[in-house]
Amino acid sequence: MPSPGSASRQRAIPSTPICDAGCGWPGSTRCGVQISRTIRLQSGCVYLVAVIDWFSRYVLSWAVSITMDVPLCVQALDDALSQGQPEIFHTDQGAQFTSQAFTVRLQKGGVRMSMDGRGRALDDVFVERLWRTVKYEEVYVRDYESVQDARQGLGRYLVFYNEARLHQALGYRTPAAVYRGWERCV
Repeated sequence: MPSPGSASRQRAIPSTPICDAGCGWPGSTRCGVQISRTIRLQSGCVYLVAVIDWFSRYVLSWAVSITMDVPLCVQALDDALSQGQPEIFHTDQGAQFTSQAFTVRLQKGGVRMSMDGRGRALDDVFVERLWRTVKYEEVYVRDYESVQDARQGLGRYLVFYNEARLHQALGYRTPAAVYRGWERCV
């Protein structure tokens, strides 16, 4: 049996800590961040994977499945990469995100990888805020019966989140306004 932490020692994936990369402030490097979360249904659960732009909090892509596997994460990654190449992409160290299928896509595009590290709580501050918002404004107020209900509800909410929900931290602008405005400035 491997010792604790041996998976991260064996991982030969170069990683740039996202907070050290200068992401998240105007004029900084554009970063993508991927999260995954479990969402309870009336019977069972689904997994939500989302990719956000670090600076604007814009949800670039998302996917829902009954299994948390590599194809789900790669689907969300591919959808996000079809909109542009970030310089840095941040994930946790889950098996899906350290898989060859996932990392090769980033390496081929010249995208540097950043992964959570022990004691680096600030690495996920924006994605944890997104997850809190999704939970309290959508998931907890709904009682999804099926996978389809979850997809539809989350789809409606994430459009609202991107296009209509104002964010104090973004100067009371929407993620879409900041994302689209920043694209023109880069």
